[in-house]
Amino acid sequence: MIIVQPSYTIETPREIIDGMLERIERIGRVCYKSEDKMTSSSAEAFIKKIITSGHESVIEHENISIRFVCDRGVSHELVRHRLASYSQESTRYCNYSTAKNKDIQLIHPPGLTDAQKARRELHYWNVQSLYELEISEGLSPQVARGILPNALKTEIVMTCNLREWRYVTKIRGTAGCHPQMLQLMVPLRAKLHELLPLVF
Repeated sequence: MIIVQPSYTIETPREIIDGMLERIERIGRVCYKSEDKMTSSSAEAFIKKIITSGHESVIEHENISIRFVCDRGVSHELVRHRLASYSQESTRYCNYSTAKNKDIQLIHPPGLTDAQKARRELHYWNVQSLYELEISEGLSPQVARGILPNALKTEIVMTCNLREWRYVTKIRGTAGCHPQMLQLMVPLRAKLHELLPLVF
């Protein structure tokens, strides 16, 4: 059993992100047949104008893929966003008792006391033992996974267009959200703002 921290990684290469504003402008100007007004520095003003006017459908033409390391419970919240594509670590196929994946990995939510962490970790050791026993008795990973907790670490890659990322990071990064979701979305939104300040 290993305790890991939640995290995110932007999978979309930086050079693709760096060219997004120009591509959005080129696509957006089709609506107004104003391609002749494009210059080497016109993208920012154009995109600011379309976002301010509410014409956000234009920013849907660009996507960013982000890999999240989070617990299974938080991943269930992420996949509720339907305007996205997902690839997630599969408890059906991953065998957490093999040499490759010897230990189940778990994530503590923020705010637990040391006593609460210790109590949970004792439970997780028992889960690990039971999982390994069931696998050794011939159960398949897809059957043995039934005893794994929501705190199980998962990796999920989520690809959304920019408009959806604006929405996701806004509603999943506000007070009242799951504390682990806030650990992911607040710094992610700040990073996306750093990369694309006009959009985020």
